[in-house]
Amino acid sequence: MKNRALKRLIYSLSILLIFLSLFPVASYGSIKKDTVINNAGFKIKTIIIDPGHGGAPSGSTGHFSHGASGSYSTERNVTLAIALKLQKAVEKELTGVRAVLTRTTEDDVSWEKRAEIANENKGNVFISIHCNSLSDRYVRERVGTKHHKPVYRSVSVPDRSGKGVLLLVYGMHRTREEERAIQNNQVGEDFEMDGGALDPNDPVTIILTNEYKRKFRQQSIKLATLINTEFVQTDERPSEGIREQGIFVLCHSAMPSVLVETGYINNPDDEKYLNSDEGQNEIVASIVKALANYKKEVELVSQ
Repeated sequence: MKNRALKRLIYSLSILLIFLSLFPVASYGSIKKDTVINNAGFKIKTIIIDPGHGGAPSGSTGHFSHGASGSYSTERNVTLAIALKLQKAVEKELTGVRAVLTRTTEDDVSWEKRAEIANENKGNVFISIHCNSLSDRYVRERVGTKHHKPVYRSVSVPDRSGKGVLLLVYGMHRTREEERAIQNNQVGEDFEMDGGALDPNDPVTIILTNEYKRKFRQQSIKLATLINTEFVQTDERPSEGIREQGIFVLCHSAMPSVLVETGYINNPDDEKYLNSDEGQNEIVASIVKALANYKKEVELVSQ
């Protein structure tokens, strides 16, 4: 790396960074403001909007995840409708911000391609839109008697008890995949490389990767908290809160990332809400408001 002065500075900060890493965030409800200064003049310019799942492209023979289904609607169509509205709202309400969709039709896009689109477009935030659903549950029912004893069988019945929203951020158990994505799409661009290749074992690379990882995790939780607050306090919707999951597309997108489960599509009330203009508009408005607050905060830190 050619920037030797900065390299020496990073080495000098390594002990401090290691010390800080010993004190992780205790709970999602007490996220502190980021005290790590961004590059001067940092602005959020690109938001990636990812409509979850999709249908098999015409003529395809591979396996495609169609997502969840309700009594009359599908996740692939609901998420696309919300994402298209969200794209328009973001570009209208957030001045100077471009919104990029990972798919614009019903055809499915692999998670690898979704992450590739996000990273190639230099996204500052990744938001994946999904619909939740519960698997069928099994109950025992009596079907008769045999030798004076009752006979039972197990039957599958729909579980429509799920209701409300859920926010997901990437789990720490997919750390190595996340580190590779950050090195390829963030650290490698921070400095000019002497030989054009990034050494993953270089102490500076390791320190920068860990700092990006810590920062993106903190910012992902912060954004998820802001979105959840809008859903609960503004829209008065039930929420299951914020959880960690090892979701491929979140781990491979080198930026703050949140997956939004907008509702349970197999719950009759939620399905009606998710398919209505009123419901979709509320979801979009809450996400945009959260993004505006998030944008204001992270850009303020960089001043």
